[in-house]
Amino acid sequence: MIITEFDWESVALRSQLADLLALTWPKEYGETATAEVTELLSENRIAVVALEDDRLIGFVGAIPQYGKTGWEMHPLVVTSTQRGNRIGERLVRYLEKEVASMGGLTIYLGTDDENFQTSLSEGDLFENPLEKIQQIKNKKNHPFEFYQKQGYQIVGVFPDVNGWNKPDIWMAKSVGKRDTKHAS
Repeated sequence: MIITEFDWESVALRSQLADLLALTWPKEYGETATAEVTELLSENRIAVVALEDDRLIGFVGAIPQYGKTGWEMHPLVVTSTQRGNRIGERLVRYLEKEVASMGGLTIYLGTDDENFQTSLSEGDLFENPLEKIQQIKNKKNHPFEFYQKQGYQIVGVFPDVNGWNKPDIWMAKSVGKRDTKHAS
């Protein structure tokens, strides 16, 4: 298996990525996966793949924000048969190096809790949100713990943005070198 930059010209890889998006998130990308791939591969974005032989088994992308100091990770996806084999970890590490080499300081991501997988989906998250974030529990294999293992921290939540008691959990990690001369 190799981790490398996406071959933007490869029609086969584009098709495989569209299929993977549609299989992983049929509600979100079932009808629009090809258009999403075009968006993911647009100018100034970072696109990284995991390949086994010539088959795409994982992908991670990043969108420059705040000039180029903040980057949104979107999306991270690994084929269901390959999950648990540290492919996601390797994709994230590669992405972090790419972002840092381009002057990026922070990578952030949203990880929705649409299926009541965490304790944040219990009750009104507008009541004591910071306390609830500090006491978060993973009830049904929500990916926030995967990101925590990669060094990402929960930096906030958007309550009810996916429906009642379905928050979006925002996480971030510093990947740039701190300028100690200008830090306050």
